[in-house]
Amino acid sequence: MDDEYAKLIRRMNPPRVVIDNKSCEDATVIQVDSINKHGILLEVVQVLIDMNLTITKAYISSDGGWFMDVFNVIDCDGKKIKEKEVIEYIKRRLESNASISPSFRESVGFMPSNEHTSIELSGTDRPGLLSEVCAVLTDLHCNVVNAEIWTHNARAAAVVHVTDDTTGHAIKDPKRLATIRDLLCNVLKADGDVNTAKMTLSSPGVTNRGRRLHQIMFADRDYERVDKEEIRRMHDNSTRPFVTVMDCYEKDYTIVTMRSKDRPKLLFDIICTLTDMQYVVFHGMVNTGRKEAYQEFYIRHVDGLPIGSEAERERITQCLEAAIERRASEGLELELCAEDRVGLLADVTRLFRENGLCVKRAEISTKDGKAKDTFYVSDVTGSPVDLKIIDSIRRQIVPSVLQVKHNSLLLPKKPQETTGGFLFGNFFRTRNFQNFKLVRLAS
Repeated sequence: MDDEYAKLIRRMNPPRVVIDNKSCEDATVIQVDSINKHGILLEVVQVLIDMNLTITKAYISSDGGWFMDVFNVIDCDGKKIKEKEVIEYIKRRLESNASISPSFRESVGFMPSNEHTSIELSGTDRPGLLSEVCAVLTDLHCNVVNAEIWTHNARAAAVVHVTDDTTGHAIKDPKRLATIRDLLCNVLKADGDVNTAKMTLSSPGVTNRGRRLHQIMFADRDYERVDKEEIRRMHDNSTRPFVTVMDCYEKDYTIVTMRSKDRPKLLFDIICTLTDMQYVVFHGMVNTGRKEAYQEFYIRHVDGLPIGSEAERERITQCLEAAIERRASEGLELELCAEDRVGLLADVTRLFRENGLCVKRAEISTKDGKAKDTFYVSDVTGSPVDLKIIDSIRRQIVPSVLQVKHNSLLLPKKPQETTGGFLFGNFFRTRNFQNFKLVRLAS
């Protein structure tokens, strides 16, 4: 009865969206008003991310039964959204009950599809793991049509979409699926870590990859530092995110503030983790500078209580740091463009392994017979990659085009900033939010 009543209220009060290109010089302003419910912030942000929009500023308010968010967004070229068709499409997506109020199963990324089989993997990371997984899939006549692979804190997770290389469709034969499961589990357990290797098959199915990867790694407890000395060596302190958790006794909130290197999908990654941890953002501000992002959220647990213990404070700090770091692009960024074929990914990752390169993160996609893959690689020691090795690999995968896009390991380190004056009252004091249509918080 309560669920049906809630659905009736949402139908009577559909989301209202205003898209404004006049009030801000360098961004399009999107305002969303809707009936409030748990998870709605993540759903709205996910729509914007799915449209390849970058959120440069945001103002969040969801006290009581109403939800109101304002986002400053730009397109992938750093410009305002000018095309009327795109603006109308964004508005329809945000105002549609189907997209803004999905069921739980849809919100975690599963939607019906007969086009491919979705494989989810998690286990202990090691050099050459991706190469071994790709080799097994090729031997089993599986063609990888798209995939995303993350590594963090010695853990690895992947969401891989495959098809039968003969039919081009999802694999449905139970015996064949069982064989795929067994062989991939053997690869994941090759290091003897049998208790933490996991593999899930979803056929038919499509997975929202970023959403699922956060859930997989969160369930795998990748936020726990496995070796402090190793992590300190891999991630210089000057590049680590800065997260603080404080009490706001007057309003019975917990205040979470974050400062980190800015990058695409940062807000989405943070909201994913807060939602998975069963926290609700009641108020918040987001601002991005030229290189850094600043975020401040007033949160409570879904039971209405703020964080009540030091252990819980430490856990949310670790989890938010992990959320920021998982998608961070460190190392040498390589882009591969080639005619797609069965075994292409296995051949490329084998060459990486044979030349002493570790894949830290990867995004695999195919469209209209073309493969466009992005790899973030480092030397097995974590040192910058010798570009002579890349030249050698490039010669071996002709007629593919392998380009170096970016090398973060060669960038000068930014001096560590002090944190004085950063917390709470001074957090946004120097930031200018005049471009927002702000709503004053209730006192």
